[in-house]
Amino acid sequence: STLVPYTTLFRSTGTERRGMSVLELRTAPGDMGKIIGRQGRTAAALRTLLAVTAEKHGTRAQLDIKD
Repeated sequence: STLVPYTTLFRSTGTERRGMSVLELRTAPGDMGKIIGRQGRTAAALRTLLAVTAEKHGTRAQLDIKD
């Protein structure tokens, strides 16, 4: 089971901004609601997982969701 059905339209890129890793997430416009989730819960969970993982590795990270 996947979060979005069109994984070929799912793309992520990483950059660095102000000493923080920034992961940019892009997906098909129709899948944006699945990424955001009800009341933003899925997006919040993804951001939390990223932040905790980055902290465990001694760095900081942020998730930007783009349409």
